[in-house]
Amino acid sequence: MTLLIVVIALALVFDYINGFHDAANSIATVVSTKVLTPFQAVLWAAFFNFVAFFIAKYVIGEFGIANTVAKTVLPQFISLNVILAGLIAAIVWNLLTWWLGIPSSSSHTLIGGFAGAAIASAGFGSIQGMVILKIASFIILAPLIGMMIAVVLASVTLYASRKLKPYKAEIWFRHFQLISSALFCTGHGLNDSQKVMGIIAAALYASGFIPDISSMPVWVPFSCFSVIALGTMSGGWRIVKTMGSRITKITSLEGAVAETAGAITLYITEILHIPVSTTHTISGSIIGVGAIRRLSAVRWGVTKDLVVAWVLTIPVSAIMSMLFYYLIQLFL
Repeated sequence: MTLLIVVIALALVFDYINGFHDAANSIATVVSTKVLTPFQAVLWAAFFNFVAFFIAKYVIGEFGIANTVAKTVLPQFISLNVILAGLIAAIVWNLLTWWLGIPSSSSHTLIGGFAGAAIASAGFGSIQGMVILKIASFIILAPLIGMMIAVVLASVTLYASRKLKPYKAEIWFRHFQLISSALFCTGHGLNDSQKVMGIIAAALYASGFIPDISSMPVWVPFSCFSVIALGTMSGGWRIVKTMGSRITKITSLEGAVAETAGAITLYITEILHIPVSTTHTISGSIIGVGAIRRLSAVRWGVTKDLVVAWVLTIPVSAIMSMLFYYLIQLFL
């Protein structure tokens, strides 16, 4: 029972870290265009992170992404030691990348940690290879989808607003950025909160408290959505700089388009029950709006570094969790 409480507490700690680690994804564009101050932006983002709980429960009516995360490892191989090792690895990698200002994926950190610990416990036969492959494929697909949607939206928006006077267009798009950032923050809450829900559900299942992973009690989603909102309120200022200005300089129009494209991508993956990275999604969208202006507007050197970090996240997290699993086995 004590170990279960520790695992749940660590899962919520990860959720909190995920909130302030990924806060930059939600607010970078709206802060960099000065539509909102950093303080206003984190409150705005946190509110819509929490609103996502009611949308998932009462509008969508299910937590499909949570089920996908929980099923990364075959049920018979799920144990509290496996979950504990995966969580510790995910927390360490998230804090490290936050400190270095690298917008890595909390989603893939958690998946890599969970899978790596299971492999250390029972070999490669303990994991759902196709599920992990599907999730890993969206390391490439999510930013590509975001980029393509952003290119289309930017092209249509630029054409539709071509007769507007610049100062009037700026006012319109500054207001629209409030809507687009709210949409993206809601998508962030829908996607990222459910990842931790899946881990807690797996822990409850491994301890015999629920008959199957999909039967999680209501306090699990409520806690996860609340904690990620609190984490978002703590901000993620180191990563804001990278996301808001280092990839490409953006205007209010471009910020609104990037956030809208990112939100659409997140809603598509919610329907498909695929946990994706909000980092990858908004990065691809920002690249798309930069590229529509001109390809040289995108700082491809920064983009290359981001992609390298994304690709390394799952294997590095998996290796770290294997090491933590072996250490845990020595003491528990």
